[in-house]
Amino acid sequence: MAIIIETSTPKTLLASIKKAIDEKKIETWSYDTDGDFTHTPEQWKYKAWLRPKTSDGVLTFNILGSKATKLGKTTYGVYHGRFIESVLTHFDDKCTSAKATSNLVSGDIIGG
Repeated sequence: MAIIIETSTPKTLLASIKKAIDEKKIETWSYDTDGDFTHTPEQWKYKAWLRPKTSDGVLTFNILGSKATKLGKTTYGVYHGRFIESVLTHFDDKCTSAKATSNLVSGDIIGG
């Protein structure tokens, strides 16, 4: 349950996403002091977080569920779909593809 974005500049793309949030160009996402992203509409806020990791040619966001409740399909579907939507809307020129995995991958923590 990760987001995988192929890009030649993963660190630059991550910095650009944070800058767009800081400048209010992206208003439905925030990030915390750990660098984890959460969806900010009240219905979804703090239900999960997306933890970024950069590697050669790839920017990955692993899902982190809440410790209080088990992460459900609806929540990870919303988080993955809407984050990919934001990336494609604002940074389609900085990546070659964006996809979501349907099963747990190394680095995911579902909580509960």
